[in-house]
Amino acid sequence: IFCLNPLQSLLSSMKHASEILTSEPEGGPAPIPFETFSFLYSYLATIDGEVPEDETEAFLQKIKEEADKQDGMVLIRHF
Repeated sequence: IFCLNPLQSLLSSMKHASEILTSEPEGGPAPIPFETFSFLYSYLATIDGEVPEDETEAFLQKIKEEADKQDGMVLIRHF
């Protein structure tokens, strides 16, 4: 049986959340505000318990740098 590692599973969840929460048409880059992305990612990482906090913080910093280039929006391609 194929199992996703915790990070892959978390990123898959974030992709789905972005597609649900975006105001863009289906099939697009599904941008959501960094604040929303950060809140959801941190929450899911915490309840998952498999992703260390320092990795979560480092990942979110990388995503914020990309979002800052897109008027504060996170695109699926950023992660």
